[in-house]
Amino acid sequence: MAIVNATDQTFNEEVSEGTVLVDFWATWCGPCKMIAPVLEELDSEMGDDVKIVKLDVDENQETAQKFGVMSIPTLILFKNGEQVDQAHGYQPKDALKEFVTKNA
Repeated sequence: MAIVNATDQTFNEEVSEGTVLVDFWATWCGPCKMIAPVLEELDSEMGDDVKIVKLDVDENQETAQKFGVMSIPTLILFKNGEQVDQAHGYQPKDALKEFVTKNA
């Protein structure tokens, strides 16, 4: 499954079904740029089990504020629309896999 770019308007629909990992990020954020290829790898390996959604916090401040995102990257895991876990900062692929599978 391809990584989806969400907006304030599409966010609820994107996280409403299944397991969804949301990357709250910004274009100017160095660690966000570092984690992007890791998310691509994770998507290619786990795309059938988890949907990956990216939300630019500069362009979608309403959703970022709703979830209390104070630093980026912030990764929030949703299951059927409900937040189940949260992580902050750069995460290596193995840590992200563990983060997703322990909550699946």
